[in-house]
Amino acid sequence: MEKKLLKRIEELRKRLNKFGPNKSLIDSEVVEVSQQLDCLLNQYQKISSYKQLSFW
Repeated sequence: MEKKLLKRIEELRKRLNKFGPNKSLIDSEVVEVSQQLDCLLNQYQKISSYKQLSFW
């Protein structure tokens, strides 16, 4: 699951980078992809935190 999550994060990050020179930061598509990426990054953070806690 973690690898799939990282792969999806990378896909969305690349997609946002492609928007850079062509779209405004308030463009609805940019905002939507950014929110999706935020959600996945939050999920990844939770997983990483849990792994660190369970290690101890």
